[in-house]
Amino acid sequence: MKVILFDGVCNLCNSSVNWIIDHDKQNQFKFASLQSVYGQNTVKQLGLQDNYMSTVVFEDNGKAYLRSDAALQILKQLGGVYSLAVVFYIVPSFIRDFFYKIVANNRYKWFGKKEICRIPTPELKSKFLE
Repeated sequence: MKVILFDGVCNLCNSSVNWIIDHDKQNQFKFASLQSVYGQNTVKQLGLQDNYMSTVVFEDNGKAYLRSDAALQILKQLGGVYSLAVVFYIVPSFIRDFFYKIVANNRYKWFGKKEICRIPTPELKSKFLE
């Protein structure tokens, strides 16, 4: 199973999830907020530190990708033109993650925040894990 864990109250994260859903033509991804029971259990299993809420996590059949690696893997698996994002693997992860962390640490200030996690529409409910 391919699961994307995201900050459910972050507007940028929610917009990213909407974008992925719109471009996931193979219907391959499931989603869970980091705040959900599924998200909390996964975070514990992965042994993530306290700052995990600013980290997108992509779990692909038991293998976990974090931060920029997660984003690149998601784009790669969307296929088509999006898979060209793998070219960014030539940039060392510590450099990619430096910029990732700048955005992640400012995401509420720049993009806003919701009071509660996203509630999927009935049509999309099957894509979300509790």
